[in-house]
Amino acid sequence: MTSRGPRRIVCLTEETTEWLYLLGREDRIVGISGYTVRPRRAREEKPRVSAFLDGKIDRIVALQPDLVVGFSDMQAALADKLIRAGLNVLVTNQRSIEEIFGTLRLVASMVDATEAAEAWIATCRAEHARIAAVAATWPRRPRVYFEEWDDPMISAIRWVSELVALAGGEDVFAELGLQSMGRDRVIADPLEPVRRAPDLVIGSWCGKKFRPERVAARPGWQDMPAVRHQRLHEIKSCDILQPGPAALTDGLAQLHRMIAAAV
Repeated sequence: MTSRGPRRIVCLTEETTEWLYLLGREDRIVGISGYTVRPRRAREEKPRVSAFLDGKIDRIVALQPDLVVGFSDMQAALADKLIRAGLNVLVTNQRSIEEIFGTLRLVASMVDATEAAEAWIATCRAEHARIAAVAATWPRRPRVYFEEWDDPMISAIRWVSELVALAGGEDVFAELGLQSMGRDRVIADPLEPVRRAPDLVIGSWCGKKFRPERVAARPGWQDMPAVRHQRLHEIKSCDILQPGPAALTDGLAQLHRMIAAAV
């Protein structure tokens, strides 16, 4: 039986590419984001046709995609250009863990891979339950400041905040995690993270290298528990800031290890 759904897909962000490879539907991908690193083989096998905020419209059109998939309001302008070029475009805006699972199911249903998706999701949820059970045995939940960007300082997006809690930590800016827009998660007062006394700082600076020495040298930060105990760590943005499989697996596992070491 011939599988159904779109046959020529351009993925404007990495998580859709990774998911289609996991589902065994990589043959349907005809173009990917230039920021794609998961899976590594995708960079060798698929043409890179977009950045995050913009793309090579003429080249994308030339690929004759029957579906272009993107993520977030930040790609609205790019999506508009592609729609005006006559293409079918799907842009999702998932923010929570449950919304990520929902988006994974949606994409899987479009490429006739629901059974494989449900098997993967069941395995993923079982691992989440295992990690949560381990964390429940700890005598305390370490306090975590997750920094998504350094200038201005931006705290964790919602799915990361939720993953911190699942991993056994307490996001010191959990209330900001409920805000979907990055501008609403900006920390205006550079000493506010110090007042919230995190036991560890985890940085993932949207594609640029996290510099723990710069964080430790911020004025007034020397008395923060995380700085005193030298618990300043990095998780690569490709492992935690993509709202797809990577965050739910490798990103969570790294969070869990880092937080466990601070108990």
